[in-house]
Amino acid sequence: MELIFAGTGSAFTMDNWQSNIVVKNKDKNMLIDCGSDIRFSLRDIGMSVFDMDAVYISHLHADHIGGMETLAFCTFFVPTAKKPTLYCEGSLVKELWDTSLKGGLKGIEGKLVDLEDYFNVVPLLKNEGFYWGGINFELVQSLHISAKYMILDSFGVIFNTPKEKRIYITTDSQFAPINNILKCYEEADVIFQDCETMYKSGVHAHYDDLNTLKPEIKKKMYLYHYQDNVVKEWDTWTKKAKEDGFKGFVQKGQSFKFD
Repeated sequence: MELIFAGTGSAFTMDNWQSNIVVKNKDKNMLIDCGSDIRFSLRDIGMSVFDMDAVYISHLHADHIGGMETLAFCTFFVPTAKKPTLYCEGSLVKELWDTSLKGGLKGIEGKLVDLEDYFNVVPLLKNEGFYWGGINFELVQSLHISAKYMILDSFGVIFNTPKEKRIYITTDSQFAPINNILKCYEEADVIFQDCETMYKSGVHAHYDDLNTLKPEIKKKMYLYHYQDNVVKEWDTWTKKAKEDGFKGFVQKGQSFKFD
């Protein structure tokens, strides 16, 4: 099994690609999120949207769904293309179509269409999982944004490799190492954690906050979804992360192979 980080940058990166991940297993490929620059980031790792059998959407920000129109149209209009399977927490499916994708995808010449015309849609229950490519992915609900009285969650994933190594990918999450997040930190063998490295927006874990975690958690943790200051000062930030006890920053295009 292999994880390839097509990009590792923040939503507004100019020196990186957005943080979208390809999971490869048993000759199958799944995207974890599909951001606006996905056609370029896939190209740079020698792949394209036509190689994707499935896509998992964690939440509805553009750096995680902005490439869905490209994926939909490309696979719809090419007769030999696979119809991708879409995995998404159930409450997000309707919103994904109604507020984000419908404007561009609702009509093709001669007919009106909907999300199911482009994807094999699999809505997921909160705290449920899905089975893909021989792997059981479990959803990890976390707070991304508290918008006055509305909570906007992101759904990370935790799963086992074929030889039972436990992997946790946070997607986008506030710094909140309690309850289910702490449990995932503790049981995971490898953690891929979103990490801000400039201003504190409050909607991602910031490096300074993550640096307060216990050493036994940090030593399992790779950092991604960082701002361009890390790219510009790569050696400095890499050295700092190692000295602070992290496994380090994930670089654009980096691959992780697991038995």
